[in-house]
Amino acid sequence: MLEIRMNHPGRNAIGGDLLHWLNEKLDLAGSQPILLTGTEDSFCSGLNLKEMLTYSDEDLPTFLLAIDDLAVRLFEYPGPTVACVNGHAIAGGCVLALCCDYRIAKQQADLRIGLPEIKLGACFPPRMMSILRHRLNPQHLYEILIGGNLYDPCQALSLGMIDQIADDVVSASKAHLQQLASYPQPSFKLSKAALQFGVTTVSADQQQAYLQNEMQVWKSGEMKERVVQLFAKK
Repeated sequence: MLEIRMNHPGRNAIGGDLLHWLNEKLDLAGSQPILLTGTEDSFCSGLNLKEMLTYSDEDLPTFLLAIDDLAVRLFEYPGPTVACVNGHAIAGGCVLALCCDYRIAKQQADLRIGLPEIKLGACFPPRMMSILRHRLNPQHLYEILIGGNLYDPCQALSLGMIDQIADDVVSASKAHLQQLASYPQPSFKLSKAALQFGVTTVSADQQQAYLQNEMQVWKSGEMKERVVQLFAKK
C-alpha cells in the first residue's frame, strides 16, 4: 500500500508544485494499492486560483491540460485506489476523490465536499467531465454540477459523491483498500479497465474547443474579479 498524503500550501491547492508531486508519486506507485489523503482539515481545496491568474497565454492551456491528464491518470490507475477524505474536498479536490475507486469521508459536520466550478465561471475539460458523468449518479448530476453547492458528508453520501462515512476515516480507508488489494489483481485490473472503457475518449476537436473557450474565460476581467472577491471573503 502506498499512502499519498498531500501536504501543500493553500490547503493542498492544486498548483504546479502539487501537480508535479502527484505525478511523481504515481510514477513510483506502479500498480500497488494507493491511499490518497490530505492533512489537517483539508483533503484538497481545489485549484490554486491565485497561481493560475499569473500564467501567461502559453502556460495556462498547458496547466489546464496537465490537470486533465492527472485526473485521467488517477481514474485509469490499474491498481486499487481509495480516497481518504480527511477534510474539505472542494472543486478540483473533489474531482481527485471522484477519480478514485472508493471514497470515505470523515464524520464531521462542518466538512464540505462539492464541485462549485460553475459559480466561479470555470468549466471542466471534456475528459474530466466524462469521468464525472461516469462516476456520479445521473439523477443528481444537474444538482451537483449546475447547482455548484457544497455538501456535508451526510448530504454527499446521499448524492453518491462519497461511498462511506467513518469516525476513524484513516482506519476505515485502509481497511477498504486492503480488501480491494486482497482480490486477484489481474482480474481486478481487467475488470476495472472494462468498466472504464471509452470513458476518457474524446476528440481532439473537443479538447481544442474547450481550451479556446476556457482561455477566454480565464483571461477575462470578470474572472479575475471573481477570484479577487472569493479571496476577500476568506
